[in-house]
Amino acid sequence: MEQLLEILGTIVGLIYLWLEYKASIYLWVASVIMPAIYLVVFYDAGLYADTAINIYYLIIAIYGFWAWRRGKDSSAPVLKISHISARQGVTMVALYAVLQIVISLALIHLTDSDVAWFNGLTSALSIVGMWMLARKYIEQWIVWGVVDILSAGLYLHKGLYFTAVLYILYAVIALFGYRKWQKLMKDEQ
Repeated sequence: MEQLLEILGTIVGLIYLWLEYKASIYLWVASVIMPAIYLVVFYDAGLYADTAINIYYLIIAIYGFWAWRRGKDSSAPVLKISHISARQGVTMVALYAVLQIVISLALIHLTDSDVAWFNGLTSALSIVGMWMLARKYIEQWIVWGVVDILSAGLYLHKGLYFTAVLYILYAVIALFGYRKWQKLMKDEQ
């Protein structure tokens, strides 16, 4: 049953990735389904930070759908792809650092995780990346490329082979996604 759920999560993940690549608002539908599946998969694998982050993914999916539909302000019909400002970038780095420490220490002291610091790293970066995606910042692809490479190694270590392959594919697509979003951003202007 666990492997079947992992395969199903991988399939939904591929659909999500395609929709993200196309900058389709419907990626947020997959962003509700995929975390619901991976809550079970990651908990069973002892990846507690990944389990918890999928709760965040469910919440941010609702926000992301709303933000993409609403735009930056009520006068804009939809949110456009843009660059993150330097100030926001510094804020994201600081947020990442705090999250990395808090998540890792929580995993060390509250769970039996054998990959606390590494799982904290990928989880903290994922929180930042998902927020950037919700705000439609092109640099989210860079964050996700790093997360995907690191996560693939973590999932291989934990024996989640289908998920590891999915994240390797995510890392490759992150390169193409960045380029695609550059073109989309230019077309929107």
